[in-house]
Amino acid sequence: MSTISHGFKSSKQDFTFGPWKVTAEKTHIMKSKDIERLAEEMHMPCLPEMLFGDNVLRIQHTDGFGIEFNAIDALKRVNNAQDMVKVACAQEWQESRADSEHKEVVKRYDWTYTTDYRGTLLGEDLQIKVTPTTERIDLEKLKAREQIMFFEDVLLFEDELHDHGVSMISVKIRVMPTSFFVLLRFFLRVDGVLIRINDTRLYHEAGKNYILREFSTRESKVSALQHVPPAFYTDPNEIAQHLPLKLTECEKLEFPEQETPAETANVPQ
Repeated sequence: MSTISHGFKSSKQDFTFGPWKVTAEKTHIMKSKDIERLAEEMHMPCLPEMLFGDNVLRIQHTDGFGIEFNAIDALKRVNNAQDMVKVACAQEWQESRADSEHKEVVKRYDWTYTTDYRGTLLGEDLQIKVTPTTERIDLEKLKAREQIMFFEDVLLFEDELHDHGVSMISVKIRVMPTSFFVLLRFFLRVDGVLIRINDTRLYHEAGKNYILREFSTRESKVSALQHVPPAFYTDPNEIAQHLPLKLTECEKLEFPEQETPAETANVPQ
């Protein structure tokens, strides 16, 4: 079990997997003045209290294309327009707390920082092509006891919603001898009101010319979770299985044509 540290110890790890280079950078929370400037640029009244603007997980091919996960791009996918579901939720949340600090600003931005971010594609000359697919990630294959050659867990942002819950997004990667798997998870808990999880899973098998990407949204009002132990509410892994599935989208991230397609088979044994 990995633990997320909010400390100020910076680290950068690189791992090479065949033609892929995996980079995980973790550093300190953004300074207040930088957060204020960024909030102004993004037209948001405020940003998450713990914003790791320089943290990144990057998966890049030797030919330059790839995908990365960072906090700034995740925040760009927050819906700043009035979303009726979110506004209704916010009003319900306000009614449950008459002294809510969000009374004025709730109409101006999504104070839950809900994002449907699925990663940022990399590459200038050569780019990944994204197409819908019916192919699914074989989760049973992922359960096989295979050696984990590299693992990292990178927190992008977290906010405690003025002590009324949590909004956070983090990304994990594990690299096995013949594949890699990524889970990008946005977790929202508004105490007494709502729990929401947006998951993006990516899976690549060495030798194949694509990555599978699955995005899903699970959500439930807390009032519909009376049968679930409250202790589960704070654990995304436990509560996820109790949240109804609202949306699933499956995509194939196809690699650009290369002069030496056999190079994707160069995997460390």
